[in-house]
Amino acid sequence: MTNPVVHGCVRFVMLGLAVTALVLSTGVAEARAQSVNDVLSFLLTNRSIPTDDFVRDRDAADTTRATIARVLQVEIATVPLAASASGFTYRLNRSLGIAERSSQSFGPFFVHRSLTLGRRQVAVSIAYQNTAFQALDGRPLRDGTLVATASRLATDPEPFDVETLTLRVQTRATTVSANVGITDRLDVALTVPFVALSLSGERVDTYRGLRSPQASASATVAGVSDLLVRGKYNLLREGGTGVAAGAEVRLPTGDAENLLGTGHAAVALRVIGSFELQRFAVHGDAGYVMGGATNELDTAAAVTFVATPRLTLVGELSDRRLESLGRLVDSVLPHPSLAGVDTLRLTASPQAAHRITTTAGLKWNVGSTWLLSGYVSHSLTESGLTAGWRPTVTLDYLVAR
Repeated sequence: MTNPVVHGCVRFVMLGLAVTALVLSTGVAEARAQSVNDVLSFLLTNRSIPTDDFVRDRDAADTTRATIARVLQVEIATVPLAASASGFTYRLNRSLGIAERSSQSFGPFFVHRSLTLGRRQVAVSIAYQNTAFQALDGRPLRDGTLVATASRLATDPEPFDVETLTLRVQTRATTVSANVGITDRLDVALTVPFVALSLSGERVDTYRGLRSPQASASATVAGVSDLLVRGKYNLLREGGTGVAAGAEVRLPTGDAENLLGTGHAAVALRVIGSFELQRFAVHGDAGYVMGGATNELDTAAAVTFVATPRLTLVGELSDRRLESLGRLVDSVLPHPSLAGVDTLRLTASPQAAHRITTTAGLKWNVGSTWLLSGYVSHSLTESGLTAGWRPTVTLDYLVAR
């Protein structure tokens, strides 16, 4: 007779492989010869407006390309991933000699809680998210209004010659995670993100109302992004209330040339706190990340409510302070050879970025130890890439209990 635990685990793995294969095969079918970095360079360089200042044109284009590439790396390779022990949590009842639920709540999505999975417990999960980015630093990407270079009379607020960009950036991400309880206080987790990234764009010059296409390019890539290894130790606990310490390592396994990875390892240390009543709980964590695309300070808080024994409602707020992400800015200088004409260039400044995101959704125990989660995230700030509401669906399965 087939072991039901093994049978359930096999079904889950097959489901994960099927979804992952769909994401990767879709990306490969659309792939082009050039890398994502090549496409960005092609669209941002060789600008057609005569500025008579090749050095400033090149520097502005290089700085803009580097900033956009770094922002994409942050979105793809260092985006926060679902917290470990976010579903079922168990603890050994020593008087009975059996494992029992340590909380009736299924926990937050991204915000960590102090509880660990439980000794000898094994949980796996798969998450899927499809995102079409709409803006970068508050500038629309998809409607052709992103100004790359422009010339205007010093006495006229509107340019007579303007070169604009259209950028379409979309990701399809499947994230597979495994979490193992080493003891009742210690668990470790491995997360593997599979990402398909597509980027396409056009550059158009408009001279006194006459539009003239200058360039177009596209690239689609797919593969494994940077792996994440986590560990969490429960320092203090009283029911679902307690304090824990966590450590994370991101491994540079993603293709940095195609912006699927940062090309650099990153280490994070984290402090986690939880206050839990029978049906209501508040969780918070703070961590500092060193390495990767940029150093950053992360803080987050979550509120959970057990609506029924099989349904938990979740609301979260997270804050990321990225030290050197960079921000797009406009540089305006007098034309070196044409009196009374100014040249506008899109470039970037190496400043810190502050990103606040809100998340809301629910976790539903659909049967046995299967947990289905659905939630949406929305950026409350304009910094970096934004995409309106971003839906995500996650399926968790507790293999051993």
